[in-house]
Amino acid sequence: MEIIIQPTPEDASLIAARHIARVVREKPSAVLGLATGSTPLPMYRELIRLHREQGLDFSGVTTFNLDEYAGLAPAHPASYHAFMREHFFSQVNVAPERIHIPDGLTPHVPAFCRNYEDAIRTAGGIDVQVLGIGTDGHIGFNEPSSSLASRTRIKTLTAQTRRDNARFFDDPASVPLHVITMGVGTIMDARQVLLLAFGVKKANAIAAAVEGPVTAMHPASILQMHPVAKCFIDEPAAARLTRTEYYRWVYEQKPGWQKV
Repeated sequence: MEIIIQPTPEDASLIAARHIARVVREKPSAVLGLATGSTPLPMYRELIRLHREQGLDFSGVTTFNLDEYAGLAPAHPASYHAFMREHFFSQVNVAPERIHIPDGLTPHVPAFCRNYEDAIRTAGGIDVQVLGIGTDGHIGFNEPSSSLASRTRIKTLTAQTRRDNARFFDDPASVPLHVITMGVGTIMDARQVLLLAFGVKKANAIAAAVEGPVTAMHPASILQMHPVAKCFIDEPAAARLTRTEYYRWVYEQKPGWQKV
């Protein structure tokens, strides 16, 4: 895992966005796995700027989102359909028919999940998967104890995750109990994984993911086994790491052809 420590979330997000932009320019038909929440917003803003000011073309790109709340309609303001429309899709030229987000209203959850996996395979697999990380180490909505080989499925949220996400709802009690999420195995199938984490509240989770044991009790730790995983963090999120100077040294010494 490559650890990229930057002074601010904006600095780290800028590098992550440039990395995605390079993938899209080199492969206009790239398949992107996308995440929601406050963490990727600076990255999305930079991708939008690159689209508007430098002509970054998303017309051939296919996207798959990590997850969606079970029971929420796409028009619900707290749904991830609404989030992606507001913060990304309405401002770039991804073709609507190439956008895939789990259906929180599907009446046949297992069948939908199988079809979502089939759609990813039919698209050629995910080239770059964007991830955030929960304070308990979850990626997507794969809570602690999730199978490290899991595929897209329904999951029950922990009380902590529901509290963490309550800020997006008018009433904390209305945060759904269930979600449809890509599995850890699905995430690990992506050719590259970009993990973003900012703020001191994520420091323990990042330390466990990067330097702790690989365990289902901290799902993000499986990224240690991924061949091309990059972790973009700010200084506060790096506070509990023990080898920060080495990580900085590695990044500073990258050969020119690897830099973005």
